[in-house]
Amino acid sequence: MLMLILVNLAGCAQKEKVEDVLRVAYTTDPQGLDPHRTAAVATFNITGSIYDTLLAVTPDWEIEPRLAESYTISPDGMEITFNLRKGVKFHNGREMKAQDVKFSFERLKGEDSPKAGDYKNIDGIEVLDDYTIKFTTTNLDVELVKAFTYPWTAIVPAEAADTLQTDPVGTGAYKFVQWIPQQQVKLTRNDEYFGEKAKIKDLEFILIPDATSQLAALQVGDIHITEITGNQVKTLSENPDLKVYTEPMNAVQILALNQENKALADVRVRQAIAKAIDKDAIIETVVWGYGDKIGAHLPVNYPDYIDTNHVMPYDPEGAKKLLAEAGYADGLNLELILPKSYQIHVDTGQIIADQLSKVGINTDIKIIEWGQWLSDVYSGKQYEMTVVALSGRLDSYYFLKRYHSESKDFISIPSGDIDELLEQSLKETDAAKRQEIFHQIQMILAERVPVVYIQTPHKTFGLAKNVEGFRIYPIDIYEYQNVYFAK
Repeated sequence: MLMLILVNLAGCAQKEKVEDVLRVAYTTDPQGLDPHRTAAVATFNITGSIYDTLLAVTPDWEIEPRLAESYTISPDGMEITFNLRKGVKFHNGREMKAQDVKFSFERLKGEDSPKAGDYKNIDGIEVLDDYTIKFTTTNLDVELVKAFTYPWTAIVPAEAADTLQTDPVGTGAYKFVQWIPQQQVKLTRNDEYFGEKAKIKDLEFILIPDATSQLAALQVGDIHITEITGNQVKTLSENPDLKVYTEPMNAVQILALNQENKALADVRVRQAIAKAIDKDAIIETVVWGYGDKIGAHLPVNYPDYIDTNHVMPYDPEGAKKLLAEAGYADGLNLELILPKSYQIHVDTGQIIADQLSKVGINTDIKIIEWGQWLSDVYSGKQYEMTVVALSGRLDSYYFLKRYHSESKDFISIPSGDIDELLEQSLKETDAAKRQEIFHQIQMILAERVPVVYIQTPHKTFGLAKNVEGFRIYPIDIYEYQNVYFAK
């Protein structure tokens, strides 16, 4: 019966050996498979196996060459030159060269790219020869090298650019086979991969929208890897055929507050909302204790993190006083938009709504599809309050630069309180002084509350007992080519 189920999921006419296929559950369809046209983690979790980047990051936060064999930085720090590997082929059989790198980054910097703003400091891209390319920056960025590790910096061939959303072509360890929306994405090993070949022949991502069904699929062997919730840990731990793997995420869960709303533009209202929220209760109830509360916009496992939870502690009575001072003693009505595909954010939002009601803030909850959230909230900034997690950065500046007054991010501090500090951080070469700058920024965020910082959630996965080599990375990827079945 198990083999029949697996065959049906794969859409194959004949049986396959379980050891030849790794099946991973996911809850949300990718927003297309073009790495330059999305900001969605659900996309990068899949495209990370199809495409490659110039540099890569290890689970231990170390930077290593990938498509680049080596790189050098000029003495003034304004140029970085990459020497590319020779003989790297795209999945269409053509060799990757420096011109492809130039095309990919110009495309990434284009107006259709949601990540274009991250690379505006790069003002020159020069192909020196087929295997050498130089990037020049407008201003000094002491952490520039990390910008070349993220999955949205994938190198793509120009001839395939118009069809990458549905027919991706990269240089990665796995090649694209099929995407059936709302069902699955199927990849197969790239036998011409320049690096170590994937240990498992086929990789399939199976859409299973809810956590209960994912756990059931793992228990009966239909899938080998799935993210699980905290309340499922005990169940898996008691099953000898399964195991649990968990680590803090490189992420922050927030209650975003749109300061284009008149009430939310008042810092006293934002502070009142922060004081009305019991983060400990949220962590215990929503993630069963698998989270760490935060007071500013850096995860607890970050080198530059400082504890700012004391700045806006849970204080319902203090929240009521602040609301009265702001002119809302008789109450306040706000809309709270929640992304349907992420149960952690829906559950968190519902608890927040209950907590806010106790200080006189009434919330109108609207639960919408993830695609609509991305277009309306993330891109369109059409919201008053929303709950989401922001993740996947290696450097504090890139986590915090969204608070620059000119960032145009869906969360921001319009007054420009931290602009100068952010700009200083890009030029400061002394690590201790740079860290102090980031400490100052965290204190400003904790006091001015452009958003309410809730927690660093933990990533927790359930695995089949024989699955080895699976690791959590500090950016939005998983290196499935390193995963294998133990004998």
